[in-house]
Amino acid sequence: MPKLIRLYITQVLAGFGLSAIFVGLLLYFNVANLWHLVTHTSGGLIAVVMLFMLNGIVFAGVQFGISIMRMAGDDRPGGGKRDDLPVMPARLVPVPAEAAKARK
Repeated sequence: MPKLIRLYITQVLAGFGLSAIFVGLLLYFNVANLWHLVTHTSGGLIAVVMLFMLNGIVFAGVQFGISIMRMAGDDRPGGGKRDDLPVMPARLVPVPAEAAKARK
């Protein structure tokens, strides 16, 4: 299996794990009376599954994005002031423009 695919799968698993923890904490601490709403409505289980899945997608994407962005700084040299590049002085050039006639 390619390294990038393995990295993606591990980050997706980590994201859905974080989602499970997040949804569990939301329900445990009863944020916005969510526990009561979930347990006393007919679509409560569907709401919890949707909350878990959608947060899992978001957290997995963030996990993968962070891991990819951290890889970019590993093999490239740092920035700098780029003193070695020649700088051309700016020259101002007048451009003639006609003014529109005033409306009455």
